[in-house]
Amino acid sequence: MTMKRSLLTAASLLFAIAAQAQIYQWQDENNRTVISDMPPTGKARQQRKIEAETPAANATAGKTAADRELEFRKRQKESREAAEKAEKEQRASTQKQEDCETARRALQVLESGERLALRDSKGERYFMDDAQRAQEIAKARESVQVHCK
Repeated sequence: MTMKRSLLTAASLLFAIAAQAQIYQWQDENNRTVISDMPPTGKARQQRKIEAETPAANATAGKTAADRELEFRKRQKESREAAEKAEKEQRASTQKQEDCETARRALQVLESGERLALRDSKGERYFMDDAQRAQEIAKARESVQVHCK
């Protein structure tokens, strides 16, 4: 706990120092633009003082450590949910492709004209007749339409 406090203290000191920094811009005698953290010495044309603010200091200026922690955890949760959603979509897409290929292969086998053997309730083998083949082809075509959109 003390390590976190010391790191937080060091970070806040660095932000405070960076916020106090001033940047000067001027043109020297040779009409070259000079940008420095020190004010110009000697003759300088068109001197301009630039207020330097760090973007990190602006973003976290009004937020407490607890607020930043809550935002961090929210971003973590959102990224985790997005990754899970993408993985789920990937699995669904892969399953859909496999189902499509299975349906196409079944239709191809049925349309090939080869004799197909099936088993009845007693476990005995019998060959599919033309009427059964036509019914199975119709079912296989519906399956291809459903799975291969």
